[in-house]
Amino acid sequence: MATGVVPKQLSIQGFISELHKFPEQAFVRTGEILAFLERTSVAPETLSPYLNWDRQHYTRNLIDKTPLYELIAICWEVGQASSVHNHRDQNCWMSAPIGRLQVENFHLVSQDVDHGRSQLTPTDTVEMNSTHPCAVNPADPVHRVVNPNNFGERAVSLHIYSRPFDSCVVYSPEQGTCGVIKLHYTTMFGKPA
Repeated sequence: MATGVVPKQLSIQGFISELHKFPEQAFVRTGEILAFLERTSVAPETLSPYLNWDRQHYTRNLIDKTPLYELIAICWEVGQASSVHNHRDQNCWMSAPIGRLQVENFHLVSQDVDHGRSQLTPTDTVEMNSTHPCAVNPADPVHRVVNPNNFGERAVSLHIYSRPFDSCVVYSPEQGTCGVIKLHYTTMFGKPA
C-alpha cells in the first residue's frame, strides 16, 4: 500500500531501463511492479516528447513496447473519462506523474459479448496521483478512469499493460450492454501514429 511518501524520480528513459530489468515472472502477478511504482515515479518534464492533448478525447501515446509489456502515457483534459472497460485478462499498473485521476472499479456480474449484454456493480473508487499508483485487480478487472471537472487540471497517467493487447470489451453499466472495440495509439514513440 502506498505510504504517501514521495517516490524517487527517474527520467522516462531511466524508468524504462528499470522496467527492462524485471523478469517475465514480475509481470504475471501485480505486487512486484506495483511496489516499483510506489517507490519510483517519472519526472514530469521528461515526458514532454510523449504528451499529446485533444480537447475531444483522451489520447493514448505509446512510449515503450516489448513482448512482456507496453508503456503508454494517457493525456486527460479536465472532464475526460474512459469507457468502462477490461484489459483482456492482462495485468495493468497505473501511476499519475501529472495531476490526479479517479479509478472507478466494477464487479462483472455477467457478460454475454455475443449478444452485447452485461451486468456490473460498482465496487470502489480510488484516487491515483504522484504518490498513489494502483494496479487493476485481476479478479475484478473492469474499471474506468476519470479526470473529474472538480479536480480542475489536466492529468497524465502512465499505464503498464502486460502483455500488450489491441482490443478490449467496453461496458455501459447504465444500459447493461457491452461490446469489443479495437484500440489505437494517438502517437507512437513520440510521433503521430
